[in-house]
Amino acid sequence: MSLSRYGEFLAFAIVLILIPGPNFGVVTKNTLVGGRRRGSWTALGIATSNLLQGTAAATGLSAIVLRAQPVFQAIKWAGVAYLAFLGVQAIRSAVRGQYAPLDADQPSPAMALSSWRQGFLSNITNPKILVFYLAVLPQFLTPGASLGWVLLFAWTHAVVGLAYLLALITGLHGLRSVLLRRKVRRGLDATTGALLLGFSTRLATEHV
Repeated sequence: MSLSRYGEFLAFAIVLILIPGPNFGVVTKNTLVGGRRRGSWTALGIATSNLLQGTAAATGLSAIVLRAQPVFQAIKWAGVAYLAFLGVQAIRSAVRGQYAPLDADQPSPAMALSSWRQGFLSNITNPKILVFYLAVLPQFLTPGASLGWVLLFAWTHAVVGLAYLLALITGLHGLRSVLLRRKVRRGLDATTGALLLGFSTRLATEHV
């Protein structure tokens, strides 16, 4: 292995992370609903899932899951259902149009756990993450690469993804007073809900 290979992977991972996907939708929704704290806990849930799946892939466990088609399909359809559930929630919120004032958002252990769980579940049930770690990441590794290098690549993806989401959260939080105006918020909820439903439909119809 060499640092040049690592640099190539890092550049590819950054480009991949910048493409909006389910994680973008979930973090955006939770940041607008609960501010920086809720968004950050959601991002940590996503990062935890990435670290878990990256480690599993490095040790070969994910390959077993991919070979066991019933298990793989169960993960896929759980992801489809969960993204659809979050999308419907956002659209229902847009239809109701009833929002608590900004100063009503109070951090709590229950909020933190709920936000972390949403991020974790939205990512852990996305089979594309397993495919990425098992099919894409090895393209940047030399034959016989040690477990340490594999883990470094996998964990780098998780850390870079977390850094991007935290930057997104900071930007959204800074604009929150504008974005949470009732008309704007309803439009954002409707858009976010439609995006999450779209991601759910795409995951359901794609052959992964």
